[in-house]
Amino acid sequence: MTKTSNDRKRSWQWVALVGSLVLLVISAACSGGAKPADPGGNADSKAESGQSTPDKPFELSIMTVLHTPELPEDKVLRLIEQKTNTKLKINWVPNAAYEEKVLSSMATNTMPQAIYVGNVAIYNNFKKPLREGQFWEIGPYLEEYPYLRNLDPAVLKNSSVDGKIYGIYQATPLSRQGVIYRKDWADKLGLKRPESIDDLYNMMKAFTEQDPDGDKQKDTIGLADRSDLVYGAFKTVSSYFGTPNNWGEQNGELRPEFMFPAYMETMKFFRKLQSEGLINHDFPVTSKPDHEALFKSGKAGMFIGCICAAPGYQRDMTASMPETVLDVVNRIKGPGGEVGVWSVPGYGNMVLFPKSTVKSEEELKKVLAFFDQLMKPEIYNLLNYGIEGEHYEIVDGQAKVFKDPEKAAINDREVRPLLSLRIGGPDTVDGLVGYADTELAQLTNNSMADNNNILINDPAVAFDSPTRDQSGVQLQQIITDATYRFMMGNLDEAGFQAAIDKWLKDGGGKVIEEINEQYRTTK
Repeated sequence: MTKTSNDRKRSWQWVALVGSLVLLVISAACSGGAKPADPGGNADSKAESGQSTPDKPFELSIMTVLHTPELPEDKVLRLIEQKTNTKLKINWVPNAAYEEKVLSSMATNTMPQAIYVGNVAIYNNFKKPLREGQFWEIGPYLEEYPYLRNLDPAVLKNSSVDGKIYGIYQATPLSRQGVIYRKDWADKLGLKRPESIDDLYNMMKAFTEQDPDGDKQKDTIGLADRSDLVYGAFKTVSSYFGTPNNWGEQNGELRPEFMFPAYMETMKFFRKLQSEGLINHDFPVTSKPDHEALFKSGKAGMFIGCICAAPGYQRDMTASMPETVLDVVNRIKGPGGEVGVWSVPGYGNMVLFPKSTVKSEEELKKVLAFFDQLMKPEIYNLLNYGIEGEHYEIVDGQAKVFKDPEKAAINDREVRPLLSLRIGGPDTVDGLVGYADTELAQLTNNSMADNNNILINDPAVAFDSPTRDQSGVQLQQIITDATYRFMMGNLDEAGFQAAIDKWLKDGGGKVIEEINEQYRTTK
């Protein structure tokens, strides 16, 4: 009886042991099952917590503009890939060739899954293919994402086509335009801070003729400029003369800016600068990098355009020219004493998603999920400032970028190019704010904020023109060529009027008609 009882006891122990082993196997199998990938894609944190590794990284092709001389080093970019669980294939295209590359990619149907169109002017070329359904309409999806849903409805409306939202915008201040000049040169020559167009001219002339760098050679010029009628000096100076912003009202109807007398006065001003040697003679063919290099190398004393660049220029220039002192001015009085500066519609770049490469709604949602993550404060801070401790430090709750030459050079290689990938902006992302650690940086910020008080807005920003969408590039080229030819002294006023007549005949007259048809409904 005792032996039988012991045998039974051992039998039950064996069954219990086998059962425990089975449960362990089942438990192990369950714990090893696939789990959804963390939206941040942080494999390291998951490994530390004992969780499963994320799904295979989502491969994403992007084309965007390169605003720096060299391609970015991949340290920060790899970290962003890790945190977003993506494998990025980025085609970095230099700014000078970007429009041509974008339009070529569209014409040859070789676009990536996400394409940054570059600027508002290039985006206008996409209106026709957008209407034809070649790109995804993303408006209905934005509310599904925790960060994309924070995009400004007003800016989305400004960028919409026929009321439909196709792109994610990169926010930009309404106006960052103004004058950067060599204050150390001005002080040496006894010149006051410029307040008017005449002051600008007199300063340019003195910088050219009075040896401001003291090397006893006539090797400096007043103004550095480039081949860009919008983001170079021309449009900002045109604002000072009182030219409308793209379109202006004349006799109750809207007319393009180049039909206004102030546009002609601006061209005459640049023609004078060119004839007197106060501007780089090759400005109609000068690239953005060469434009910046001309100013930063100490060959030119004035830069008119985005004053946001001033603190960075100051840093770079003092590394080789310690005597350099820069100043910025945002208010320049026109001929009648008025002040004004042109504005943008709240976005400076757009990201579009071609149906030719984003094949399905499921794929689109994965692409949008990546861009949603770019608005996550952690990723947004990486794009703007880099890695804390390596590229910047936190001071008073703000991001203070390291300024010493060695670390600044690293920042230029690893972080600055990534600014082209940003989505949204300070008003839509709860990210870090840049630390203004110099008087120049604070003055620059204050000047850009003050521009909001003197804006010249585009009254036709929300209007569409099918003719312009179809022929806008060719039509604009007529005016661009004529403008440069006039400024170079190769065209007179009659010749410029002939160019306007050609613009009208080749479709411009129809553009005016289509714009005003919409304008009348708003009056």
